[in-house]
Amino acid sequence: MTETRTKRGFALLVLAFIAAVALALWVYLKPYALTGQAETALVSGKGITIEMNDNWISLEPLAASGAGVIFYPGGLVKAEAYAPLARGLAAAGHPVYIARMPLNLAMTRSDAAEEIIRVHPGLSFVLGGHSLGGVIAARYAASHPDELAGVFFLASYPDEKGSLKSTTLAVLSVLGTEDKVVDPKKYREGRAYLPDSTVYYSLEGGNHAQFGSYGPQKGDGEATITENAQQKETVRALLDWMSNLR
Repeated sequence: MTETRTKRGFALLVLAFIAAVALALWVYLKPYALTGQAETALVSGKGITIEMNDNWISLEPLAASGAGVIFYPGGLVKAEAYAPLARGLAAAGHPVYIARMPLNLAMTRSDAAEEIIRVHPGLSFVLGGHSLGGVIAARYAASHPDELAGVFFLASYPDEKGSLKSTTLAVLSVLGTEDKVVDPKKYREGRAYLPDSTVYYSLEGGNHAQFGSYGPQKGDGEATITENAQQKETVRALLDWMSNLR
C-alpha cells in the first residue's frame, strides 16, 4: 500500500512539473497580438496581391519595378504584424516576402530566405528584419552575400556571426529615438560588424514596437509619433536606400 502511494505521489509530481513547464513555455512564447491595421493590410486590393503559405506571406504589386524584399520578423511577433509596412513597399513596386518562423522566433529558421530566393529566380533581393529578425537576417547574408543586393536593420544590429564588414553589400540601419528595447552598448558594438558605407537613419520620435503592428512592447519607450507615421517614414527610408542599389 505504501509503495503504491509513493508511486502515485511521484506520478502526480511529474505531471505537476510538466504542467508548470508547459505553462511557462506558453507564457514566454506567446506571440504579441495583431492590431486592426495588420489585419486590414492583409487584404488584396489597390494593385497588390497577397498570398499566404506555411513559409511566408507575399505582397506582390501588379507592376513590380524594384528589388524584392525579404523580411524576418522580430522575436515573438507574427509575420502578419509587418503587413502594413510591407504594403507600403509593395505599393512602390517592390515585391515583399515576410518569412514565417516556427514559434515566431527567427533563429528557428534562419535560412528562410533561401527558398524565397529559389522560387523567384528573376528577382534581385534585399534582406532584413526587425529586432531579432535583423540579427538572424544578417547571419544569413554573411553566409550568402552573392545572393543579395543589400541588408537592412530595423531596431537591430548584427552580431559577430552576422558580420558584413568584409562584404560589398549595401546596408541600412534604422533606429527610433525613443527605442528603449535595443541595448545602446550592443548597438554600438554591432556597428563594428557593418561596412563603412552603411547608411544610418535616426527616426525621430519612433520606438521599438511601431515598426510592426502588434501593440506596445514591455520595456519600450513611448513614441511621440503614431504607428502609421513611423511606418511611413520607415518605408521612405527604405525606398530612398533601395533607389541607390546597383
